Amino acid sequence: KIAALTGAMLESLEYTFDLARDGDEAVAGYRRYLEVNRPYDAVLLDLDVVGGPGGREALAELQKLDPDVRAIAIHAGDEEEARRCLEAGFCGVLAKPYRPAELGRILGVVLG
Repeated sequence: KIAALTGAMLESLEYTFDLARDGDEAVAGYRRYLEVNRPYDAVLLDLDVVGGPGGREALAELQKLDPDVRAIAIHAGDEEEARRCLEAGFCGVLAKPYRPAELGRILGVVLG
């Protein structure tokens, strides 16, 4: 599963993280941390979620909660898909399949 693989990569990069099954769970988790004034530094959202809202839907909800949310789209598309993600408000894009170095690079760019 992509979430478990990404979690292992984040662990190897020494990031602290939470995993969500779908967009609804991601939004709920973000809301919880935002309410205690500790928003996530960044959110990785897979555009292709089976059985639940995906990254696009989650980003729209997250932007309502926090206009400054830093979200990275994970997609299986091409350059056109990547462009559409950036236009939709994602701060970065990561094409599947990706390696830890690529994940670390995009997090570095988005987190500054």
